[in-house]
Amino acid sequence: MSDLLSHRLALLAEHHNLSLLSQCLHGIERECLRVDTDGQLALTPHPRALGSALTHPKITTDYSEALLEFITGTETDPQKTLTELDAIHRYTYSKLGDELLWSPSMPGHLPDESQIPIAEYGSSNIGRLKYVYRQGLALRYGKTMQCIAGIHYNFSLPEALWAALQADEGDDRSQQDYQSWRYIALIRNFRRYSWLLMYLFGASPALDVSFMRGRPHQLQQLDEDTLYLPYATSLRMSDLGYQSNAQAGLTPCYDDLPSYTSSLHKAVSTPYPDYAALGTKDAEGNWQQLNTNVLQIENEYYSNIRPKRVTDTGERPLHALRARGIQYIEVRCLDINPFLPLGIDVQEARFLDAFLLFCSLHESPCLIKGECQASNDNFLKVVKEGRKPGLELRRRGEGISLQDWASELLGEISKVAAILDRSHGCDAHAEALSAQKAKVADSSLTPSAQVLEALRRNGESFSQFALRQTRLHAEHFRAQPLTASDMAWFDQTAQQSLAQQATMEAEDTLDFDSFVEDYQRSLTSLNAP
Repeated sequence: MSDLLSHRLALLAEHHNLSLLSQCLHGIERECLRVDTDGQLALTPHPRALGSALTHPKITTDYSEALLEFITGTETDPQKTLTELDAIHRYTYSKLGDELLWSPSMPGHLPDESQIPIAEYGSSNIGRLKYVYRQGLALRYGKTMQCIAGIHYNFSLPEALWAALQADEGDDRSQQDYQSWRYIALIRNFRRYSWLLMYLFGASPALDVSFMRGRPHQLQQLDEDTLYLPYATSLRMSDLGYQSNAQAGLTPCYDDLPSYTSSLHKAVSTPYPDYAALGTKDAEGNWQQLNTNVLQIENEYYSNIRPKRVTDTGERPLHALRARGIQYIEVRCLDINPFLPLGIDVQEARFLDAFLLFCSLHESPCLIKGECQASNDNFLKVVKEGRKPGLELRRRGEGISLQDWASELLGEISKVAAILDRSHGCDAHAEALSAQKAKVADSSLTPSAQVLEALRRNGESFSQFALRQTRLHAEHFRAQPLTASDMAWFDQTAQQSLAQQATMEAEDTLDFDSFVEDYQRSLTSLNAP
């Protein structure tokens, strides 16, 4: 274990700091496709009974109208976060009729691209802006990509803990700047080590043949309807997902927050020739993308982890980060585990906490150019062949087997887990570590291996397996309806969200073209310092 990690853990083990570790906050966003009883993509509108996708705080849509997104609040205990996520699932099933929530990350058989519905948010200017942004995504990347689902894990350390670390180091920055600097350091380590998460939790080694749309690929045929790679962990996170020549040259610098926000600012304000050739409007004068820049908005940048700050109404994420610093991080590379009703369980959450705390406490020098590329290469190698016996990764310019490196990392993370268990008065984090060590010793225990084993054992295509799991989970949620008080809260929240959307639509006076122009102009106040 590094001297710095040992020192920081000793500091946190002190009685007055130990309790702070139990105040870390967790939140989860889970995406899932609505499908019909046969597993086909639902072409129906977002159910009105679920409220407004524009304004509901817990239930919205992501890219496609059929891609639901469930959003929990933040809790110090991840079990409470999962309990809330469970309640959102149960409520949703009470309003879905015969429709189902697709269990895996990768979609089943998809209709023609033209039939995949883009998410709609009503006639308000902000609702139309969200729709046009998604039209731009379809124009740039295709609609098929809008049917992939994942889990986002939000995590933050209490500000008092950052203050204790800052005081120990005698750092003279403002607390806001110190906290942002340390979150950026966490992100650098995440980039170094996130391949481990893909090995342990990747759950998309196979997909429906329709996903590739006849494009060339290097996947193998498992059966007539299924493509796969024998040692893959997460095809969702491979280069089969979002591919963008425009974004290829965009590698935000994680040296510090100003350099990160400057690189994103450049991307949202620099035209890209191919997009400029298409124009913001089609031949009939209808909007088809918000602008012709490398990124239409900040969130278009596709990354495995993001620094975040809660935004005020109408505020751009870049402005929030520059004005008030990093508040939490959002992990975006997690597959949905199709064997779990929620797609994630508390054991995975406990490990993620230990892993992210390790990333925040371990020394984290700036990524030099070669290390950036090596980190990307390691990640892509693991998502495509992570379970391959003897697989070698690159660490500091030298080869090392995945098993050896993973074992070393888990050994260090176990020290962090022990401190977390002391702060919580339990051994749940150590148990989560033990489960991951078992996966490193035996790759057949990983979710990706278990998916392929299920396909072979049952003689199922990917879509058949996925529909079976989907139906099992539907029975699980429908068998235990919400309490009357919980139902009443969700019903009231749905009605309030619809009323809020109607008010927004009624109060809009500006024409949409001017609204978009004002939105773009808001970038001028974000000029890089």
